[in-house]
Amino acid sequence: MEPNRNRPRVAADGPLDSTVMSLLADRVELLPWDATDGTTGPLDGLYTYGHPTVDAAMLDRLPGVRVVSNYGVGVDHIDVPAATARGILVGNTPGVLDGATADMGFALLLATARRLVEGDRYARSAAFTRYDPGYMLGREVHGSTLGIVGMGRIGEKIARRALGFDMTVLYHNRRPRPEIESALDLRYVGFEELLGMSDFVVLCVPLTDQTRGLINASSLKQMKPSAVLVNIARGPVVVTGDLLDALRTGTIAAAGLDVTDPEPLPRDHPLLSLENVVISPHLGSATDRTRLRMAEGSVANLIAGLAGHPLPSPVSTLPPERS
Repeated sequence: MEPNRNRPRVAADGPLDSTVMSLLADRVELLPWDATDGTTGPLDGLYTYGHPTVDAAMLDRLPGVRVVSNYGVGVDHIDVPAATARGILVGNTPGVLDGATADMGFALLLATARRLVEGDRYARSAAFTRYDPGYMLGREVHGSTLGIVGMGRIGEKIARRALGFDMTVLYHNRRPRPEIESALDLRYVGFEELLGMSDFVVLCVPLTDQTRGLINASSLKQMKPSAVLVNIARGPVVVTGDLLDALRTGTIAAAGLDVTDPEPLPRDHPLLSLENVVISPHLGSATDRTRLRMAEGSVANLIAGLAGHPLPSPVSTLPPERS
């Protein structure tokens, strides 16, 4: 966009997709994220498309910022209390990506349980010359026990999908949710009990001080040797080195990861060479319909905040109950 001092100045990390660009066209003066160093003049807003850090030091450099709008739900990269203390509005896009992310969680669960990616590689290889009914046996999903860590909107949608697979569903949350337990046939249990009883453990928690490193060497040892871990939350919820050791030694059977720490993993990271892990490049909300809604919601938050209006989807200073 050409500079125009009549338009609010917004720094965005990118590159932004074409939908976001079209929604912002002629409404803001869009600047690269480097403008947050404060050397290119005042800014009116910030648009976080990926996960760039927005901390108190940055906000102090940019006293004119009125709103931080995030493309997505998780705001662990934004110091929300610091923004709130400075009178800066923070918005995200709750509700629009829950179904797509739950779909991705179940896709990883199924692919990992049935060794689908490993099987695809084998079926394409020169080694596959005949059908062997005793080869590459996986784990049954139907009738198994699913443990969901984090029963927010995404966790609830995971539980609904589990009904179709006749799974026993356990959950752990900051607080029980009796209002949905009967409808979805759920049972609230302690964290350690969930780990010990579940055939599949799906992580749906936000990244907070309390959940960082939640899955570590100690918690992995509490899981069944036959269990599968699925992470659709945030990479740092799992200690990567501990997970690597658990997968190598058979502490747990397999893992399905939509997120990692770091993200992406270094190309020579040993986790990438394991056959008992399925990794996707953070595709939880990556559907055309969901990404359109995320673009519309995040831009609506940005424009409202720049105009001094309440945000359609403001972020509370309390952590969300979902990823």
